[in-house]
Amino acid sequence: MTKIMIVDDESAIRDLIKLFLGIRYQFIDARDGMEAVELYEKERPDLVIMDIRMPRMNGIEAIKKIKLKYPDAKIIVLSAYAAGKMEELKEAGANIILEKPLRRGKVLDAVNKLL
Repeated sequence: MTKIMIVDDESAIRDLIKLFLGIRYQFIDARDGMEAVELYEKERPDLVIMDIRMPRMNGIEAIKKIKLKYPDAKIIVLSAYAAGKMEELKEAGANIILEKPLRRGKVLDAVNKLL
């Protein structure tokens, strides 16, 4: 089964993304960038959906750390703060950048494109 790691400090956002994507995936939850890096190493998900603003380690730092060791990692950034960080996110290695508020169609399109 395809594994998707959802990285967001808000559990309601993680739950909403799972609702959008349905039952055909196995989900791994991470509450911040540090946990995401640790879990990526253990779980090797097929796709990561990452927020930017989180405690301990932000999404940009987490993307850099994951991409350094796993350059083929597929990462979608989903954040209310993406607009001002486009260049930095691309340089870090984000494959697709989406802005909140969440839109089911955009999330599904991005996931389908990378998988």
